[in-house]
Amino acid sequence: MELETATAFDRALVLGPGGVVGTAWMAGLVGELGRRGVDLGVADLTVGTSAGAIVGALLATGQDLGRLAEVSSRPGLAARRGVDAAVAGAVFAVLGRHGLEPGEARRRVGRIALDHADSDRDASAEAERALLAGRGALIGSDVWPTEGELLITAVEAATGEPVVWDRTSGVPLVHAVAASSAFPAAEPPVSVRGRRYMDGALRAGSNADLAAGARTVVVIEPLAHLSPREPLDQHPTAVGARTVVTVVPDAEAVRAFGPDLNDRANWAAAYRAGLAQAPAAAGRLRPVWEPGSGPGGSRA
Repeated sequence: MELETATAFDRALVLGPGGVVGTAWMAGLVGELGRRGVDLGVADLTVGTSAGAIVGALLATGQDLGRLAEVSSRPGLAARRGVDAAVAGAVFAVLGRHGLEPGEARRRVGRIALDHADSDRDASAEAERALLAGRGALIGSDVWPTEGELLITAVEAATGEPVVWDRTSGVPLVHAVAASSAFPAAEPPVSVRGRRYMDGALRAGSNADLAAGARTVVVIEPLAHLSPREPLDQHPTAVGARTVVTVVPDAEAVRAFGPDLNDRANWAAAYRAGLAQAPAAAGRLRPVWEPGSGPGGSRA
């Protein structure tokens, strides 16, 4: 089941999917924003999806994102088995089919994910254990934050039904983050109370709709360059907010990402690109992130 979206929040932060390099870029960007006086960790509501679930969990539990500057000592960032090209092709064929109802698309992707996992159950079980251990080491906490609201998105693989977890859901934080970042072909579905879940991006990309009703919404979208559309900040009412600021990778960041979103070799470069983009982003965010700031919209 999905949680009801709340409408009483002042400031909301939406952190979207982005693979390994998107995780690095967001960590660099958000950490440097904090050092420049724009602390996104004080958001009343944080919505984390996939890579955004990783960064959101670190931020909401008050940890230093600077510890992600180097990937060498951080396990759990890349697919343990590598990306299965055939499975990835099948998944994107479904997602790219025009006119397919979203729920049906999720169900078909879920069947692909489960069939792939069940084709070698021992290997899949080992990969799931490794994923959970890696995400646990990465986020450094299995305790949901008690201040502010953290929402983590996922999709049940068998039914295609989206779920949104928070601290009241009874789901360990590490399991929620691992499930949210388990994209088929890269990671196995994650078991939670007898059901298996996959990447939350399959629900609705960055899932900015979950921030509906907040006064100010900051949306950080590492994959915006792969699915160009008019940015949300051009239509703040699209997410029911007075002010929306969308932050996307600049040209230098996109070059740092490279063609493979799960390439650990590009981690450091993507992280540095996030650092480099922070000053310009801070200039746009600072006027709207203060409590009670006025309406508007900008793209950083």
